[in-house]
Amino acid sequence: MGKSAKIYKNREMDSEKIGVNYPEQFHRISRTDRRRKKKLDRAVLFFDIDGTVLSEITKEVPVSAINAMKAAQQAGHLLFINTGRTICSIPPEIRRLKFDGYLCGCGTYLTYQDEVLFSSSIEKKRGREILKKATECNLGVVAEGQEDVYYPERMSRFDGLESSRRYFHRRGMGMEQSIEKGDFIYDKIFLYEDERSDLKSFLEYTKGELEALDRGSHTYEVIQKGYTKATACRFIMEKFGINPKNAYVFGDSSNDLAMFQFVEHAVAMGNHDPVLDPYAEFVTKTVEEDGIAFAMEHYGLIE
Repeated sequence: MGKSAKIYKNREMDSEKIGVNYPEQFHRISRTDRRRKKKLDRAVLFFDIDGTVLSEITKEVPVSAINAMKAAQQAGHLLFINTGRTICSIPPEIRRLKFDGYLCGCGTYLTYQDEVLFSSSIEKKRGREILKKATECNLGVVAEGQEDVYYPERMSRFDGLESSRRYFHRRGMGMEQSIEKGDFIYDKIFLYEDERSDLKSFLEYTKGELEALDRGSHTYEVIQKGYTKATACRFIMEKFGINPKNAYVFGDSSNDLAMFQFVEHAVAMGNHDPVLDPYAEFVTKTVEEDGIAFAMEHYGLIE
């Protein structure tokens, strides 16, 4: 921990796999060259939340990260949160930092300033059918919408689900409507499985419309097919005319994989899922060890 290392990526990847088209050639600029430039080109920076900007140990955003991100904005760069969380569950610790926008639900809800640029939810009737099927398959299920998160009416046998329920209850969420009786629209779901679950049947049932990301420990983030953190990056880069060489992503977990595959300057936090290693250009320090500021200084994004 604490040591940095460069890892150079193989850019020959299957663009269809993550739904994005890669430029034929990416340009590399050395750290020295960046330092020599009197004025940096405008860059866009995409940040995951948990374990990247927000410490899962201290439950805080390090002061060094706050100062670094403010300095980057003052230098004219764009900063976006790019998260699997839906918009309603962005922590107040993150909201207070005044990012330029929030890309939520793995690419299904995109904002810039106070404007909603794009939004996609699961159709209401179909959404009810999907939740019913998950229950029939003995899966623990949480539905995540733009206004709230939704839990089973009764306590489940899944410790992770109940821990998540307590987390959101402390924030005044996940209490008004239940999975079984609620009248709501949602964007994605989170599944928990054990030996009694029939995950295979559920995935077959939703094949073609949903995609499951394995989050480890028998949990799955299930998102709308065709949308990822990478499609969110592409949308913003095209909207603001950002050259791919001026895009940077920061992350630590498996659901960051798509944007690591898409953006050349991919920064893995010191404590990260090994699945990111083949695509990480730079491994920084942990969030608690000022990893965000360290990486931004490395790339010359801040003085």
